[in-house]
Amino acid sequence: MNRFYFDSAATTALDPQVLEAMMPFLQNKYGNPSSIYSYGRETRLAIENARKSVAKILNAHPAEIFFTSCGTESTNTAITGAIRDLGCKRIITSSIEHHATLHTVEYFDHRDEAKVSYVNILPNGHIDMDHLAELLASGDEKTLVTLMHANNEIGNITDIHAVGELCVQHGAIFHSDCVQTVGHFHFDLRDTPVHFISGSAHKFHGPKGAGLLYINENVHIKPYVHGGGQERNMRAGTENVYGIVGFAKALELATTHFETESSYIRGLKYYLMEQLQQQMEDVSFNGDAAGRSNYTVLNVSFPKSEKSEMLLMNLDMAG
Repeated sequence: MNRFYFDSAATTALDPQVLEAMMPFLQNKYGNPSSIYSYGRETRLAIENARKSVAKILNAHPAEIFFTSCGTESTNTAITGAIRDLGCKRIITSSIEHHATLHTVEYFDHRDEAKVSYVNILPNGHIDMDHLAELLASGDEKTLVTLMHANNEIGNITDIHAVGELCVQHGAIFHSDCVQTVGHFHFDLRDTPVHFISGSAHKFHGPKGAGLLYINENVHIKPYVHGGGQERNMRAGTENVYGIVGFAKALELATTHFETESSYIRGLKYYLMEQLQQQMEDVSFNGDAAGRSNYTVLNVSFPKSEKSEMLLMNLDMAG
């Protein structure tokens, strides 16, 4: 039976070329990167080459790139650093963020370490930029704005340049959860007014367990994990060498073939929308599906019926 997978916003299959790049570090090149002899120097070099590759693709400085275990860890590190080290006493976010953001800001709100405000969401699922500007102008306390670049459920893309410019005007710190767009979007971080971004390799055919945290060179926060001096004293613990190598290779492949593959997948998305509308009555698409939306995400609502309630189970059983 042929099986079809439609949940790449959750995770993607590992690209064979990524696995090939990782295999030497799973088998023969197993030295601890902190060791000073040849085995360690070999794996240390692999990590730093991966860092340089990722930085070049995102147009950042290698010193701004930190490898983590996942997007959730990256987001937690950024938010925690903004509150505890950068003096942010207020957080502006939205109600449709990933739980990695929502639960973290709720934690600080419940502990009275920061007050959380939620920006309005427009009917099409986009951030209300006018309301964001009002919120930023309404308080004197140092503020963290944390808004995702592309929503993982409906796919809407937020203009992080516009959000960043508002943050600059009001002296706010800006973090963006870019887990759905790193590997699916052209970044120029030197020209983007953002202090932190989060990314995760398994969203673009890389390995699970490999994340990214970009920290702008003008921002200085304390370590989130204490112990050794790994990741330039920012994240203690022996590095996931093969995961980091896989992250860099997956990002290289994703960006090399971006124009061709994004055009093809976007065409499939529009074709699916067209066929659903033709074949089924009262189908609707959530968010700005045909507008400012990630080409990898489509969120569909079907009219409530006994058949629609069994749709997911039936599709899963059919492969």
